[in-house]
Amino acid sequence: MARDKDADRSVRGKQGHQLGPEAKDPTRAVVIVPVLTRQLRGDEESSRPRLSRSADARHDEAVGLASAIDLNPVHTAVVTVADPRPATLLGSGKVAEFADIVKERKAELVIVDHPLTPVQQRNLEKELNAKVLDRTGLILEIFGERARTKEGTLQVELAHLNYQKGRLVRSWTHLERQRGGAGFLGGPGETQIESDRRILQDKITKLKHELETVRRTRDLHRAKRKKVPFPVVAIVGYTNAGKSTLFNRLTGAGVLAEDMLFATLDPTLRRVRLPHGTPIILSDTVGFISDLPTHLVAAFRATLEEVVEADLVLHLRDISDPDTAAQAEDVERILGDLGVDAADTTRVIEVWNKIDLLDEGNRERLLAEGASGKSPPIAISAVTGEGLDTLKALIETRVSGELETMTVTLSPAQLGHVDWLYRNGDVVSRTDNEDGSVTLSLTATHSAKQEIENRLRRKNGG
Repeated sequence: MARDKDADRSVRGKQGHQLGPEAKDPTRAVVIVPVLTRQLRGDEESSRPRLSRSADARHDEAVGLASAIDLNPVHTAVVTVADPRPATLLGSGKVAEFADIVKERKAELVIVDHPLTPVQQRNLEKELNAKVLDRTGLILEIFGERARTKEGTLQVELAHLNYQKGRLVRSWTHLERQRGGAGFLGGPGETQIESDRRILQDKITKLKHELETVRRTRDLHRAKRKKVPFPVVAIVGYTNAGKSTLFNRLTGAGVLAEDMLFATLDPTLRRVRLPHGTPIILSDTVGFISDLPTHLVAAFRATLEEVVEADLVLHLRDISDPDTAAQAEDVERILGDLGVDAADTTRVIEVWNKIDLLDEGNRERLLAEGASGKSPPIAISAVTGEGLDTLKALIETRVSGELETMTVTLSPAQLGHVDWLYRNGDVVSRTDNEDGSVTLSLTATHSAKQEIENRLRRKNGG
């Protein structure tokens, strides 16, 4: 099953924008999406079977990943693989077919949307006469381009080095042995591949040390935030679920929010005041994706610690995507790896985004299904703002407790608290008394009510 693209047209898939005539010509790429009918041993032994993804969804995601770094997919194909070959993954007939396509389309790069062993990658490069990137390599390239902060750059570089270390092959046969030692007594030295591995390992050790410094700095910042105890709310979700759009809508920040996979890489934190005055720290995180490389998760653990340490996690789903259930499962797997139980509804809120993209029938059906669960998800549109008031109210309830009604009488000496009460509660009525005191009836969160009582007690010298 193949899908041809016009070889003379710059394509960025459904995620991107067409490049202008003055833009540099993007690299011409062939995108191959293998669909294995027989799972590999590692998948067979998994204790938890994975939801199957549609071939169309996998194809669109692979094209989206390629488009995320301005590649020009001149030919894309979904290939059914009944018997994965140890040497090339694909059968010899398919390899020969793609070699002809690469030559005909003048492609410089072949993307295989599946993990490849070092041997498979090297053999495919020889057979196809083009550079080959597997899914892991492509994600690393995207992350490398997206990283903006020093921390992000260090994390991507560490993941790259770990990836490369496993792919060093004996390509320097003319340097099979180097002489070591001095004079005539020197024995055979290390092989070139061993030398390169040692150099890579030295770089990895140095980067880990730098990242440890970054981690300690993050711990200090986190400790400072805990001294001013603002609850932390982290937004997580599959890439392109709309996390940055929601973040911008709630905070008014200008975080990059394009319809593009991995539009945001570096984490962003902003302070937000909820409707009844509760201040929180909102954290936007890197998007998750299926088959996210384990060493990439390890490299980004310093960033993802914001999720681990969060008081509340918003699991944002693109409910309009046909593969939303499989995407949710991938996110839950990664959360589980980080030690966050996605089934813990006291800490994790499931949020269904992009409901504005659903037709009326599907919308009613999905909302009815969601409402039947123990902890119904919150349906929103980060673009139109629909459902955001409900979401903010639930966040405030979770971090500060249910709303409570109270009546407060402030003496003339306590009137300095009036402004604070208006900002941190909903004032229902106000009575200005003849003695100069003020009586307020208001609703406030449980934590705000306790703060009010503490403030008045301190003012009274209690």
